[in-house]
Amino acid sequence: MARNKYPEITVKRILDAATRLFQEKGWDQTTIQDIIDELGDLTRGAFYHHFKSKEDIIDAVLKRLALENNPFEQVEKMDGLNGLMKLKTAIQLSFTNNHGQFNALKSIPSILKSPTLIANQLLECIRIGAPSIQSVIEEGVKDGSISVHYPKQTAETFVILSNIWLSPIIFTVSTEEYMQKVKHLQQLYNGIGLPIIDDQILISFENFHRNL
Repeated sequence: MARNKYPEITVKRILDAATRLFQEKGWDQTTIQDIIDELGDLTRGAFYHHFKSKEDIIDAVLKRLALENNPFEQVEKMDGLNGLMKLKTAIQLSFTNNHGQFNALKSIPSILKSPTLIANQLLECIRIGAPSIQSVIEEGVKDGSISVHYPKQTAETFVILSNIWLSPIIFTVSTEEYMQKVKHLQQLYNGIGLPIIDDQILISFENFHRNL
């Protein structure tokens, strides 16, 4: 492949191909050569110029999916909602928006054997997810719908618990135990002035887990 003076184009093509293959074949069954063959005009050297391993690829794919499907950015554009309503709406949107991300995660049965991948996802939750949530929480504090004292720390713990501790891929449990975890978070958030998990959201969590 001729040297591309726009490397971001090559990176996008690699990620597009990798995402398709991961979801079609699974992570363990997809090789770097498969990705190269999928593109047709990419050399092995060009691939390794951008990504050093399959773990680098899946990490980049998941980061892109998270950026493209951030429900908290979507609710910021909605009118007529207070801060609490925006948070509840974002949670409902996340069940749909994160479908592709969970499909990608499900293609990695050995995820728990990759502490680096989990650590990277944890850091991205804080870097990408928490600021958007913090903004909405602060809006809710101003309009009186939320009464937390520490918006930044609340946002960080919310995103960590929701994306890591509640992940059915990282922590495999029955639906009954999963809902016990969700109800524990409901009590926890209610106790700090963030009543975001209502009966409708509880049903959405349960349906989400049963349909995985």
